[in-house]
Amino acid sequence: MADLKQLFEGRIKGRVVYGSDIDKKYLTDFVGSHVGFADAYVLVSDEEDVKTVLEIAYTNKIPVVVRGAGTNLSGCTIPEGGIVLDVSSMNRILELDEENLTVTVEPGVILRDLIEFVEKRGYLYAPDPAEKGASIGGNVSTNAGGMRAVKYGVTRNYVLALDLYKIDGTKVHLGASTYKFSAGLNLQQLIVGSEGTLGVITKIVLKLLPMPEYTLNTVIAFDSLKTGIKNVNVIFKAHLDPTAIEFVEKKVIAYGEQYLNKQFPCQSAKSYLIVTLDGDKSSVLDRYQRLKSVVLSNGAIEVISLENEAIAKDVWEIRGAIARAVNASGPWEPIDIVVPLKAITDFVEYVNYLTENGYPRIVAFGHAGDGNVHLCVLKDSIDDKLWPDILKNTMEKLYKKAYQLGGVASGEHGIGKDKREFFLQNTNEEYRALMTGIKKSFDEYNLLNPHNGYAN
Repeated sequence: MADLKQLFEGRIKGRVVYGSDIDKKYLTDFVGSHVGFADAYVLVSDEEDVKTVLEIAYTNKIPVVVRGAGTNLSGCTIPEGGIVLDVSSMNRILELDEENLTVTVEPGVILRDLIEFVEKRGYLYAPDPAEKGASIGGNVSTNAGGMRAVKYGVTRNYVLALDLYKIDGTKVHLGASTYKFSAGLNLQQLIVGSEGTLGVITKIVLKLLPMPEYTLNTVIAFDSLKTGIKNVNVIFKAHLDPTAIEFVEKKVIAYGEQYLNKQFPCQSAKSYLIVTLDGDKSSVLDRYQRLKSVVLSNGAIEVISLENEAIAKDVWEIRGAIARAVNASGPWEPIDIVVPLKAITDFVEYVNYLTENGYPRIVAFGHAGDGNVHLCVLKDSIDDKLWPDILKNTMEKLYKKAYQLGGVASGEHGIGKDKREFFLQNTNEEYRALMTGIKKSFDEYNLLNPHNGYAN
């Protein structure tokens, strides 16, 4: 490989670290179970640095892995040599256009900071992933969804335009600051969810909404998961326009409770739906009464209105802390399979069947309103030597079952390296060939995030 120190010398304004001096945290993802290696780590300071790094990589055929806040859960940010290009320092909110209801940001802006910025000014950035410490560039790269996807959609629905640097250093502007687009191929939407395999995003124009007047959170308790999931369709058919519908079993919520030292409402329940309603206050309160009536008529044992903002915050924090609680308990593997709504119960029951029949302990929770089931496969006391084969066998069964039920491998975390094998096992050759062709048109030598997702 070319001498990167010599190639970068005097040309990069940001920080550059080489070889064994690179901190391991820049060579892994949030889970941290696999650590890669790289020849150089570059914390770019601006677009000029991005362009320079890519031109050097392209000329010398050096692979590049792009990373932001490092909260990825699928191994997408783990390098296998080459350059780690870190855009986390490109973290400015560039413009709030209140007339067009858009905000323009750099990719390193943290979701939590963006939310706080727009909400203080009376606006809503609707995508709501649980990990608020993620970067917006990462959210775009994985098409992050989150809890409000039921009503408002996912990241894809809010990306109007973006600036992208191709692997050869060429800059292209994709999309437009308009709410409609039918002027040729909608290429910015192709970039959304591409996990850094097509280019490096340096600027994003996002759609905003007016902040809802009133939001009400509700915990609905059930004596079984099956009854809880059955009520998702009941809620939809009642025209209640929910913002979010989350499902979680009592045994799973206990992880978040213990991690935060907080308690969830209605301790006697076996499962819960967390339902959010928003809009004008009179409409929300009317819909809440109708919600309460229909779920109590369909097996709910208690409906708890969280009008106290502090209690509502605790509920969502406990729900959002489950993955972090599991991470703190020891080695684990995160999975975010998505299945049709009608298949949620069948899939979760299959998960419980595996756990009860000799497979590793698996924690299941997720977005009931869109079928996105989050799983944590825990190593516990399984022998280190046996764990890789046991984990692989377990994951093969889970992904096979998901596809049999009409689902897919990921709803919002992306494929990365961790799910690549299982994704390819369940994807036909024609589909793979189309994706590979698109990849080559952007990156002919497969230098950007190679070995991720569909990339060869």
